[in-house]
Amino acid sequence: MSTFSRPDGRTFDQLRPITIEANIAPHASGSVLIGFGNTRVICSAMIEPKVPAWMRQQGVPGGWLTAEYSMLPYSTLDRKPRDIAKGKIDGRTVEIQRLIGRSLRAVIDLKKLGENTLWVDCDVLQADGGTRTASITGAYLASRLAIQKLLDAKRLAVNPLADSVAAVSVGIFQDHKLLDLNYVEDKDASVDFNVVMTGRGQFVEVQGAGEEATFSQEDLDGLLGIARNGLKDLAALQSAFLAKQLLAR
Repeated sequence: MSTFSRPDGRTFDQLRPITIEANIAPHASGSVLIGFGNTRVICSAMIEPKVPAWMRQQGVPGGWLTAEYSMLPYSTLDRKPRDIAKGKIDGRTVEIQRLIGRSLRAVIDLKKLGENTLWVDCDVLQADGGTRTASITGAYLASRLAIQKLLDAKRLAVNPLADSVAAVSVGIFQDHKLLDLNYVEDKDASVDFNVVMTGRGQFVEVQGAGEEATFSQEDLDGLLGIARNGLKDLAALQSAFLAKQLLAR
C-alpha cells in the first residue's frame, strides 16, 4: 500500500483552493486578485483607444491584445530584484508574458475589438508554484470584465471573446502524477507541464519537459487527462464568478 501523500494533503487530482476577488485595482477597466492556494496574482486589463504602429503601417484591421508579467520583489522568500534594476527583462519573464498573450489571443476576435489595444498586466504578489497558470486564468477574467465596460458604453457592438481560457500545471513528483503543483512539488518534479485550454475543451498550448528525466506515452496521456479535468473545474469557477459579477452590474 502506497504511503505517498502530497505536502499539503490534497489528492493527486485536486486543485488548490481557488479564490477570486474582483475590482482589486479600481483604475483598471477590469481586475481580479486570483489565488491558487498560496500563489496570488493581481491581473488587470486596461483598454487603450489606439493600436500599435505596426498595425497602422501594415493596414491590419481590428485591435490588439498584449500582456506583461512580473514578480514583485516581495513575492518570494528572498527579495527578487525588479527587472528595471537589472536593466533588462529576464528570459523567464519574456516567456511567460508571451504565453499569457498567446493564450488570450486564442479566444478573442481582434477584428471585433475595434481599434483598441487591450493591455493585460499580471503581477505576482506571492509565489508558491504555478504563477503563469494563475496569471492566465485570472487574465481572462480581468479581460472579460474590461470588455463588458466597452459593451456597456456602446464602444463595442459585440463581445469579441469567443470562449474562456484557463491554465493549470501537472507533473510527476515522487513517481506520482499530480495536478496543480505547488512550489515544493514543482521544484522537485521529474516531469513538469503547463496546460492551457479553452472553456470548450480545446487545447491552446501544452508546455512540458522532463527534468533530467524522460516520460512515456502513458505518462503523457495521464498528465493531460488530469489536466483536462482540472481545467474543466477552473472553467466552471470562471463562469460562476463572471455570472455573479455581471449580474451585479
